[in-house]
Order: sequence, then C-alpha cells, then structure tokens
Amino acid sequence: MRPARSAAEPEEAEPNLTIGRREGFEAMRSVVHRVPITRARVNLGQVVRRVQVNREYFILEKDGIPVAGMMNADEMEDYLDQRDPGLKKHIQKSQEQYRRGDTRDASVFLAGLRRASAKSPK
Repeated sequence: MRPARSAAEPEEAEPNLTIGRREGFEAMRSVVHRVPITRARVNLGQVVRRVQVNREYFILEKDGIPVAGMMNADEMEDYLDQRDPGLKKHIQKSQEQYRRGDTRDASVFLAGLRRASAKSPK
C-alpha cells in the first residue's frame, strides 16, 4: 500500500521514458508532474530544486487546464537554440560540408584557434 501523500507534495504523473542529453547520451527517465499552480506557488522552492537538480518537468495547471511548464534553464536555452532559424541553417550547411568531405583534422583546427588566440590582444 502506498503511503498517503502530504498536501505539500505535488501530484506525480506516470513518468515518460525519453532519451536524455547527459554525458554519454544514456537513456534517462524524465518525470513530468502535473501540479495545480496554487500548490506550485506554495512549494516553489522545492519545485525549482527538483527542476534544477533532478531535471524533472512540471506542468502548472489552473482549474485543471495546463497554463505553463517548468524545465531546467540549460534545457530551455537548448530548446530555444533549436528553434533559431539561423542556427538551423548553420547546422545544415555544416552537415552538407561534412557529407562533401570538406573537413579538417581536429589537431589542425585547434592549432589554428591557438594561433588566432595568441595574435589577438588581451
């Protein structure tokens, strides 16, 4: 039997299995919680800690209707970058160059960066 949940704990939805983006690209469980916005407000510190530390997601609801979501700031920045049309074009151009074989050895690339860094005023 599951212990009774205190009023301070957010309701938990069934966790979704997704692919994580942590080191090594291993699969990880992403837990999505649906929480009334009033309960999230009362427990904001705990909710933010869980978002930051555990990389959990929260959907905030008002009268049972989803109105906002919470996710880790790093993930949010990555998400916004993915939506940037200029970045998408740059990635597509890079992929085309790679397919054509227009690549360089990493050691050559790094040496060029070091030379440019040494020439620039500090």
